[in-house]
Amino acid sequence: MIFHLVRLDDWLVAPDRPYAPPTLAEDGFVHCSPDESTTLAVANAFFRDTPGPLMALMIDEEKLDVVVEWEAADPAPPPGVPDTTLFPHVYGHVVRSAVQGMLEVVRDAEGRATGFAVWS
Repeated sequence: MIFHLVRLDDWLVAPDRPYAPPTLAEDGFVHCSPDESTTLAVANAFFRDTPGPLMALMIDEEKLDVVVEWEAADPAPPPGVPDTTLFPHVYGHVVRSAVQGMLEVVRDAEGRATGFAVWS
């Protein structure tokens, strides 16, 4: 599994269409993380002020119909993530059938990601 962070409201906007976050148009790919601990580090670095539920999509990259490239972070990975970590970048939309589940990011009062809760 690879993981992608998204606000729950953004994920639910168009449930009948493949998922394409704004970063797909901006960067040319969908940002993903290789594991749960890296996903939490990304949440802390980039999503601390995000309002509402923050979800980690669990994506089976074998079920995607687009290319996934494992690449170094540019310019650097978030704090706490080794420089050698490669990140999966999905070069196209995410078909919803590739999403095998979602985890809700648990955050403390300061917005720091502390773990995950199973979301159903």
